[in-house]
Amino acid sequence: MQKVKELSGSNQVREFVLGEDGVLRFRGKVCVPDDTKVKRLILEEGHKSRLNLHPDMTKMYQDLKETFWWQDMKKDVAQFVSTCLTCQKVMDEHQRPGGTLQPLDIPVWKWDNIAMDFVTHLP
Repeated sequence: MQKVKELSGSNQVREFVLGEDGVLRFRGKVCVPDDTKVKRLILEEGHKSRLNLHPDMTKMYQDLKETFWWQDMKKDVAQFVSTCLTCQKVMDEHQRPGGTLQPLDIPVWKWDNIAMDFVTHLP
């Protein structure tokens, strides 16, 4: 809160609001203090909740940014997800190794091999 008071001359400070409940909010989102333990707790809860098991970085960030705000939040979420062993294991299982390309046989005679592609339901 002291930093907010110090920045009172800047335009960004107007977006900080101290609610009647004593919670500081930035654009309606709860401001998380610069405390590693608190941030870690929020990240763990958001990543391992019963409704959303091990979301990827983008999904987790989108979910958390609706409620919370702190500086460099996106970077912290990306770092947290990248250190999750379960997520890394699942990602490795879903990644298919690239195979070698199979060349097509060159036809001996014209019209020896005819193919047609059907494209439907275009917008």
